Amino acid sequence: MRDSKAHRRNSKFLSYILRHHPEEIGVALDEAGWVEVDTLLAAIRSHRHPISREELDEIVATSDKQRFAFSDDGRRIRASQGHSVEVDLGYHPAEPPGILFHGTVEKFLPSIREQGLLKGTRHHVHLSPDEETAHKVGQRRGKPVILMVNASEMHTAEFAFFVTPNAVWLTEHVPPQYIEVLP
Repeated sequence: MRDSKAHRRNSKFLSYILRHHPEEIGVALDEAGWVEVDTLLAAIRSHRHPISREELDEIVATSDKQRFAFSDDGRRIRASQGHSVEVDLGYHPAEPPGILFHGTVEKFLPSIREQGLLKGTRHHVHLSPDEETAHKVGQRRGKPVILMVNASEMHTAEFAFFVTPNAVWLTEHVPPQYIEVLP
């Protein structure tokens, strides 16, 4: 594997571009979030993060959360979820498992207890199918706090859920009555 620091930096840069600011390198995502790989690599090369096709393939293949996906023909790439720019990823409503999880940090608990989980600038709230993944998400910002979401009750109350190919569950909002803080 290549230099892990450079690999991490390039992965974060790709997330930034493909989820939030494609215009910063002069590319446009189509309505489903796709961009031609050759176009992306040329734009990145002309800016501050040259990445080879081999490095891009490695980033996509080794992303612990499978943050990126290639089209079936391998000619286009997109972020799997987490966009703040307008895209329609084409995910269809799905029935969630009974319980889902969300990782956060303690400083956000007062707001979560009052308002629930909000999508903020993203398209959806992200939920994990297991505590371990939620723990990893939460620890990125400090000591993690794991929230248990009663997805079954939410689904019964007609909240829509979507699941991505990398098993991230998405919903518009999780009201506080469906959330329990795990010890």
